[in-house]
Amino acid sequence: MTASQTVSHTTHVIGAGLAGLAAAVRLVEAGRRVVVYEQAPQAGGRCRSFHDATLGRSIDNGSHMVLSGNRDLLDYARRTGGADALDEIRPAAFPFLDLRDGASWTLRPGGLWLFDPARRVPGSRPLDYIAALRCLTAGKDRSVADRLRPDGRLFEPLWRPLAVSALNGPVERVSARLFGAVLRETLLSGEAACRPILTPRGLSAAFVDPALARLHAAGAAVHLGTRVDGLSFDGDRVTGFSAGGSAVTLGPADEVIVAAPAWAAERLVPGLTVPPPGAAIVNLHVRLDGPLRLPGGLPFLGLVGGTAEWLFARDDLLSVTVSDADTLAESPAEEVAATLWVEIAPHLGLDQRLGPPIRPYRVVKERRATPDQSPESVARRPGPRTRWRNLTLAGDWTETGLPATLEAAVRSGNRAAEAALANGNNPIRRSGLFPAFTSFRHGPIWSDGGAVLARPGPEGQSKKRG
Repeated sequence: MTASQTVSHTTHVIGAGLAGLAAAVRLVEAGRRVVVYEQAPQAGGRCRSFHDATLGRSIDNGSHMVLSGNRDLLDYARRTGGADALDEIRPAAFPFLDLRDGASWTLRPGGLWLFDPARRVPGSRPLDYIAALRCLTAGKDRSVADRLRPDGRLFEPLWRPLAVSALNGPVERVSARLFGAVLRETLLSGEAACRPILTPRGLSAAFVDPALARLHAAGAAVHLGTRVDGLSFDGDRVTGFSAGGSAVTLGPADEVIVAAPAWAAERLVPGLTVPPPGAAIVNLHVRLDGPLRLPGGLPFLGLVGGTAEWLFARDDLLSVTVSDADTLAESPAEEVAATLWVEIAPHLGLDQRLGPPIRPYRVVKERRATPDQSPESVARRPGPRTRWRNLTLAGDWTETGLPATLEAAVRSGNRAAEAALANGNNPIRRSGLFPAFTSFRHGPIWSDGGAVLARPGPEGQSKKRG
């Protein structure tokens, strides 16, 4: 980039996390010229893979549970070519292990599952699950613990671990409405919306690298390691900014999408209200002597009664995920590893010792992993539009009606792209003469979203998506 340049009829996307990539892909599909700027040396944000020298393996920055009900995320993967890097487990099954007493069970939603004790949490009744509907009708100021009784049969073995991992916070604080949205789009939508989607080659292979390839093929420019500063404004328009120390001047039809993290967007956009940072997420990755079969027979396992919520097994790597982990993140890596390993190793038939020369491991502490998702913080989420007619927002911290997940990030990117395209297609809005009359109706750019269904297979069998 030169010291000063003017690029016309271009949408500038600030941030190459999943929200920014989703927005950029939508825009190039619509024929828009796109330039993407990312401060980090790699794209993907919190959804990325990297090679770890200690383990000698590629690991994900954090583990994510993707479900077939995440229709926007899976549609994005299909359109970018990443669906080949996804495996679907069907029919839906979720094995759990209670670390306190070693009890195990598998939740198998779908059909008349509520009336089959073998497919439910042991000791639970059908009416216990109906209580989840209380989260769908929760007021804006209600927490999960306000709507689901802490002394209920399912609170500890199911609702608490699901809510903590989905919203990255304690059930006494996180929004019941957001948890209700998760249940509505997955568990309460039937078995076809609950199937676990695995990324056996890592998150980048499924959601980042294919998108970058799609953008490059469309002629989009992606500038990594490029910090954006100093958005300049004139009336109701953004007129320019600094990218990597170079001045970028916007043409009269240019758009800007800020898809950076909330704290970075707050720095860039004057007067922007954003939710505060949320808790840390901690992941322990351990290299084993070979592949490990987890209790329940699937490559993941829900944990109850301990520090962590999930285990993920991929080849000879075992990953342990802890949400709402601010306290744990303050401990040294060796203490974190020891705390988690001593809880899970006995249940897996593994030696409880870690570290050279026993087993190599890596602890990844992801601070500010999500925005805070209490009702008060959710109320601070902005929508995609701003008071500047050529500036829109994207990110899992914006108002999507969902927790800050991969699905929310893609959904926000799609909405920001559609808003930017609507601006460009609206001559009245472009003119700025009648700001109160700028809402022409536009249909969605794509209407065939949703999961790409795999062929039916035996229970617990992984089927390639494509």
